[in-house]
Amino acid sequence: GRPTTDRRMMFAHLFPAGLHLPPVAVAAAEDCPVVLTDEAAITADRNEELRVEPLVTEDALVAQGQPLLRLRANPTIALVAPMAGRVARIELKPGRRLTRLVLFREGEHRHDYPHGPQDETALRGLMQGAGLWRSLRSRPFGRMPDSGERPAAIFVMATDTRPGAPDPGTALKGREEDFAMGLDALQRLTAGQVWLCVGKGRDLPVPAGVRRVQCGPLHPQGLAGIQIHHLHPARLDAPVWDIHAEDVADLGGLLVTGLLAETRLVSVTGAALREPRLLRCQSGADLGGLGQGFVRPGPHRLFSGSALDGQQAHWLAPRDRQVTVLPGAAGADHRHWFGAALRRAARPMPVIPTAALEQALGGDIPAHALIRALASGDPEAAARLGALSLLEEDLALADYITGAVPRVSAQLRAVLQGIATEEAAA
Repeated sequence: GRPTTDRRMMFAHLFPAGLHLPPVAVAAAEDCPVVLTDEAAITADRNEELRVEPLVTEDALVAQGQPLLRLRANPTIALVAPMAGRVARIELKPGRRLTRLVLFREGEHRHDYPHGPQDETALRGLMQGAGLWRSLRSRPFGRMPDSGERPAAIFVMATDTRPGAPDPGTALKGREEDFAMGLDALQRLTAGQVWLCVGKGRDLPVPAGVRRVQCGPLHPQGLAGIQIHHLHPARLDAPVWDIHAEDVADLGGLLVTGLLAETRLVSVTGAALREPRLLRCQSGADLGGLGQGFVRPGPHRLFSGSALDGQQAHWLAPRDRQVTVLPGAAGADHRHWFGAALRRAARPMPVIPTAALEQALGGDIPAHALIRALASGDPEAAARLGALSLLEEDLALADYITGAVPRVSAQLRAVLQGIATEEAAA
């Protein structure tokens, strides 16, 4: 039978799973300037459709943290200004689907929220009105939770094994009390377990009731989906949330001061840079501004996210804490080298079972069976094998290892979308 959670946790450090990836240089934590780009934007996340109602008009002067948009389906959930500025443009697709709301930096005003102790109802209302609800991600499907959703468990990620990722511990330095308060608040949102996932040697305050689990140093052990599958798999009737540790500290700070944090810790890495950067910037920052003065001469591409799972973009995606700058013209293919061999093949080639592929999915997921289920579009088999706990980022390393076309991560999204459509129609 399936081993118990306690037993699996006990032996996890004896059998570290994952892969050693080529090292990516990250700037020293001691050199961490604040860089506020002149422009920033509120955008939809990957695979996210936001139908919104604007609360401001173009050319309005707004304070940092002020609600600018609200969701039409969940009017209590707001999207807030990442910085004080003037609304340059609001771009909506048909059906009031958000493309982007762009701000020009101007002024220094900050929006103040009620603060102090909060019961569950008040806490939900505060997080939804102040824009922090968006920092939560619900599995299956990887969407922002509905306003009334209650998770079976919450995973707080204080580790990240993606190449070039900033250390969450650096983001929390000096904010330990805010972090502990935020952790305690999260426990009011669920009757289930709050898990704190940390790297080796990381000592963080843990309130009573929060369970700490040490994650391995190899990728993908520092991803939420791998830990969720390992410790508390998500189900259609029992969603599981994850949230970055820095966002938890932001929640604690909001409860103490009534003010939202102005910046997040972001690493800027990649072969097109003269040297890597570690900085603090606003949410939705202009990626070009974050690399300005540090990019080598010649064409380059900007990715929001890591080299493994990032996407070419103009703006920092809502949950990303990495920017990757690679040489080459915009739109150039950056797939793994093995992809060229596959594309030259006379017919599509199957994914070859290897030990590396098993490790690329954390060593606890039946990788080959899952990939077969995704390739054949079998939602029942995929769900049984763990797909409901996973998102594209969790399979990005498998994409790199296999060079598969279409990508395994894209096949996962197609299966998840099919399941979501069936659930909506039921």
